[in-house]
Amino acid sequence: MPKNYCYIRVSTSRQDYKNQRYSLLEFADKKGFKVNEWIEETTSGTRKVSDRSLGKLIEKMQKDDVLIVTELSRIGRSLFDIMATLNVLMEKGVRVFSVKENYELGDNINSKVLSFAFGLSAEIERSLISARTKEALAKRKAAGKPLGRPKGYQLEQVKLSEYEDRIKELISYKVSYRAIARMFGCSHTTVAHFVKTRCLD
Repeated sequence: MPKNYCYIRVSTSRQDYKNQRYSLLEFADKKGFKVNEWIEETTSGTRKVSDRSLGKLIEKMQKDDVLIVTELSRIGRSLFDIMATLNVLMEKGVRVFSVKENYELGDNINSKVLSFAFGLSAEIERSLISARTKEALAKRKAAGKPLGRPKGYQLEQVKLSEYEDRIKELISYKVSYRAIARMFGCSHTTVAHFVKTRCLD
C-alpha cells in the first residue's frame, strides 16, 4: 500500500522544525493525506543526497508513494542535483509535492515539463563537458605536450571521470545505465564499463 512521507531539512541546530512541520501538516490535511512517516534532519544542503536521511528514504520508496516537502531547495545542493533527484523519484513512480511552489510531480503535465527541463539541463551539461575537454586539450597542445587523445569510449571514460561522485550517487538510487548515459551524452555500455572499472556498483 502506498505511503506518504514528509521530509524536513534545516541547516543548523539553532533552527527549529515548527514552521516546516506546520506547513506540511496543513498541506497534508488539505489533500487528505495521512502522514505515515516524518523524516527530519539537521544538515547542510551541500551534503550529497546519498549521505543524508533523504537518500535512505528515496531508496526504500516505491511506486505511488508520496513525498511532501516545503520547497524543492530542501532536496538538493544545486539545480542539477535537485533535478537528478526528482528524475530518480519520477522513474520510481513516486509523487512529489512542494508546498511553497505548489508543484505536483507525477503523472501530469508538470512532470512532463520537468522531464523536458531535465533533458535540457543534461544537454547543457554535455556541452560544458565537451568545452572543458577541448580547453584541456588546447592547453596541452599550447604547452607542447603530446595530446595522446584516446579514441571512442576511452575519451568518454575521461569525460565521466570528472563526474565519478555524481554517477556513484545516481547508481545508489538504482538509476539505470541508459538514464545515466543520457545525462552525460555517452553510450550505456560506456557507463557500464566505467562503473565496473571504478568499482562503483
